[in-house]
Amino acid sequence: MHVAIAGNIGSGKTTLTRLLAKHYKWQPHFEEVDDNPYLDDFYNQMERWSFNLQIYFLNSRFRQILDIREKGKSVIQDRTIYEDAYIFAPNLHAMGLMTNRDFENYRSLFELMESVTEGPDLLIYLRSSIPNLVSQIHKRGRDYENSISIEYLSRLNERYEAWIHGYDKGNLIILDVDNLDFVENQEHLGEVINKIDAELHGLF
Repeated sequence: MHVAIAGNIGSGKTTLTRLLAKHYKWQPHFEEVDDNPYLDDFYNQMERWSFNLQIYFLNSRFRQILDIREKGKSVIQDRTIYEDAYIFAPNLHAMGLMTNRDFENYRSLFELMESVTEGPDLLIYLRSSIPNLVSQIHKRGRDYENSISIEYLSRLNERYEAWIHGYDKGNLIILDVDNLDFVENQEHLGEVINKIDAELHGLF
């Protein structure tokens, strides 16, 4: 069983991954944020470091997928390889922060990886408004995220919605997280778990 959580920066992916891993006894696979050697540089100089950062994430995510397949355990993944390829990299390219040459190189590499991997059994998409994302980003206080603009988050949100609208890799649950508090409200977490249970029982 491979479950993945998708969503914009600050939507609550890591928190929900941790809670669901504990509830279902799934092995969590987190996004490599603290050990990422490019994040600080990227947020300070996006145009210079965009390609490096996206290749780092692509490599990291592909390794996760291979590890998931090899071990054959039930896992939950914080962010998917598709978000890099369909949302973050194209957005950087569209904003003029990644050159045509680098973007084509990146896309070619992703297509090669995608040809030998499968989508998750269940994708959980965390839909959030921009004010909620901004609030969550400020709350967690990561220094390198201080320079993230409203425009950048809005562009990402638009691409997320377009991607989810056409998502066809497997089963999908969409959660509107503006009014969900998984951490403080057990009822809210229970609602999420009930939706997942209903979806999972249909998979067997």
